[in-house]
Amino acid sequence: MTERNRTPWVVGVSGASGTPYAAAVLRGLLAAGESVDLVVSRASRLTLLDETGIAFRDAHWREDLAEWLARGADGKPGTFEGLTAGADVRYWGAGDLAAGPSSGSYPVKGMLIVPASTACVAGVALGLSKDLLQRVASVTLKERRRLVVAVRETPLNGQTLKHLVALDEAGAVVLPASPAFYAGATHIQDLVDFVAGRVLDAAGVPHRLYRRWEGELGGARSPEGSNGGEQAGD
Repeated sequence: MTERNRTPWVVGVSGASGTPYAAAVLRGLLAAGESVDLVVSRASRLTLLDETGIAFRDAHWREDLAEWLARGADGKPGTFEGLTAGADVRYWGAGDLAAGPSSGSYPVKGMLIVPASTACVAGVALGLSKDLLQRVASVTLKERRRLVVAVRETPLNGQTLKHLVALDEAGAVVLPASPAFYAGATHIQDLVDFVAGRVLDAAGVPHRLYRRWEGELGGARSPEGSNGGEQAGD
């Protein structure tokens, strides 16, 4: 794909717990042949280190991303193929406010914030641009592009609920990281993939991350009920 024809999805990773959700969304996008621009907040690096043991480094981002994407939701290394040589991923530092996606003239399909912390939600709802993640979200809204905010927090206080309503009214898709059980989950990865799949649904990106409801009670417990962590493109 030439630079002129490249139109990526921006994936923003904030400091909320839930780095396996981000990894599953990234794998789904790449499996679907999508280009990705990645923004990892400073706070999310601490969460990633705590949840996976991976230190995400600007100078070695591709190597660290490959290790991250290869891990399962249970933290086991080598569960997935990780980052293939042909994967179209561009990384932008969270402090780089001159990055391409900071401008509305930079072509993108939209932005997926996975997971979104309450601080991130507040910043985007208030139109702040304290870092690149918030700036890109603000640009996404003003350009009327798709913005999916996968908020990961519980319980939610009144102020955060007001911020989420403001995002909804601004045109964003508010998508709580809330796994469902009708898909026949048998592993933690199934629950993570359900949320990731719903994020991709909201973005209009095809995938096979979870079993869809077909109006059949008990279908989740049939032998073919669960995808068992099946990835898009398998």
